[in-house]
Amino acid sequence: MKTNNSSISRYSLHALLSIVLLVTLTTCGSESEPDSPQASTAPAPAEQAPAPSLESAEGVLSVQTHWLNTSPIGNGLAAVSNELLEVSDESTEHWLQYGGGYSNFRHSPITELSPENIDRLEFAWGFPSGTDGQFATSPVIYDGIMYVTSSFNRLFALNAASGELYWRYDHPQPTDLRICCGPANRGVAIIGDRVIMATLDARLLAFDRKSGEILWDTEIIDYKKGFSATSAPLIVKDLAIIGIAGGEYGVRGFFDAYDVNTGELVWRHYTVPGEGEPGSETWSGDSYKTGGAPAWTIGAYDPELNTLYWTTGNPAPDWNGDARLGDNLYSDSVLAIDPDTGEMKWYFQFTPHDVWDYDGNTHIFLVDYEHEGETVKALVQANRNGFFYAINRDTGAFLRATAYVEQLNWATSMEPSGRPVVDVSTYPSEEPTVRICPGVAGGMNGSVSGALNPELGLAYIPVIESCQQMQKGISVYVEGQQFTGGTFIPVDVADSTAYGHISAIDFQTGEIRWRYRDPEPIMAGVLSTAGGLVFSGSQTGEALALDAATGEKLWGFKLGGGIRSQPVAYQAGGETFVVIASGNFGFIAGAVGGDTRIPEGGHLFVFKLRQDD
Repeated sequence: MKTNNSSISRYSLHALLSIVLLVTLTTCGSESEPDSPQASTAPAPAEQAPAPSLESAEGVLSVQTHWLNTSPIGNGLAAVSNELLEVSDESTEHWLQYGGGYSNFRHSPITELSPENIDRLEFAWGFPSGTDGQFATSPVIYDGIMYVTSSFNRLFALNAASGELYWRYDHPQPTDLRICCGPANRGVAIIGDRVIMATLDARLLAFDRKSGEILWDTEIIDYKKGFSATSAPLIVKDLAIIGIAGGEYGVRGFFDAYDVNTGELVWRHYTVPGEGEPGSETWSGDSYKTGGAPAWTIGAYDPELNTLYWTTGNPAPDWNGDARLGDNLYSDSVLAIDPDTGEMKWYFQFTPHDVWDYDGNTHIFLVDYEHEGETVKALVQANRNGFFYAINRDTGAFLRATAYVEQLNWATSMEPSGRPVVDVSTYPSEEPTVRICPGVAGGMNGSVSGALNPELGLAYIPVIESCQQMQKGISVYVEGQQFTGGTFIPVDVADSTAYGHISAIDFQTGEIRWRYRDPEPIMAGVLSTAGGLVFSGSQTGEALALDAATGEKLWGFKLGGGIRSQPVAYQAGGETFVVIASGNFGFIAGAVGGDTRIPEGGHLFVFKLRQDD
């Protein structure tokens, strides 16, 4: 049972949120510069926060931000090829993509990690991030080297078996970042001998995977306009695809493709149509100019169809749609894109005219789906709005949607086309009284990953059950400042009724097979293994392993800090490892009912499967 003091402190988060928004609105500057990205080897923008000052044993002050490696490292493997990326989810020794592979299953083929031997999983080594804020990383492992990003864009190259540090880069950040929801970074991409990271000040950098040397440094867009980048890029052929964040700043969302060799822009796809373009009629007046629809999470790719799938976030402003009447395309949607040209093939919108902040950016899986006696190529997604969708990924046709959260009241049903039937009493109001489910974070949130076991036919979804009242407010657009049009009131935090679960969903039918319930919202990612386990973590800092077939908890290890990272499994030197990071962002966690008493600070934990005696 939570104490009264804890409940009071959580209830005060609503007041704190208002203060933070007010401070942001009154302190963020705005400058106007050209939008076109520029590749260069120059350092990041001139206005920088002071680098961390490190005092050595001799008392010498250091402002170093980049530590290179000059020694031979790795196991002698060749550069990462596109062919290797296409079969990356079949390897036990590597973890090359955020989603494990292009289908985004996050399903490790390692059979040794199973219910029969989980009791032999023991702590092997750890590594600190040295930063506060959510340690949301999904490590990339190749050639015996682990690449880990932390909050504030620190990048580490470590020995995957021992934890030895090979090289490190601390990105110098501006003093006036435009970030709504914490200083997260969720990982890197790898291609050839390059490791690629996006940054909070909207840049894209490529590093030599062995030395750590910067090979190119591209500005995606001027961050002062309200932009940032928090996710891992997706490699398709010779392109690094990256989406932009900034929906709370009234930006015009987009995602880009950059040449992996030079850092030059190849194409840009805007997620809000311009004047006269198809979809612009779904925005009243000129509201499309500040429409939001950020593309801040990573997509998926089907090599056979040569189609890229990318999702989009909320329209701007949040919670007040009066000035943007219409469906607001292409916000809260999934877009099918020709990766060679950036042209759209089709789209499907999950939440037309969103006034609840139901970003469409949650994890998507590419599956074979049985529909009316035929097997079709589909994508499935546990959307932030509380529905689990199945969409024909060849045509964009709606197949099915079922509720996966235990509490859902903003919509009463689903039309045959997949358009939700809205309960109008849940629209935000100036004096709200209705408790709306899900809350603004979901459901599942796009900041974390799900997993899918194709043998069992189950998708494993981390869920936040935290309903909220939503208050409509004034929206005034000023470039580079927050543009929200209201706020949310965390009523479930006040009465300590928020909770979470990991749900196993039959992706063919939408049926819930089992739920693992946790006293607090689940805000960590999920990993599945061929041996029959599901790994995740809790807000109170416990790493978890569940039976993939039943949901029974089989293993736990107290990491200390709340868990917001994406677990990964791999093998090195004949040993089997699982890696998961702890490190929360108390403000966001507390806003949905997480424990705010636990201090922040990131730490990477690596566990090893003990050999039989």
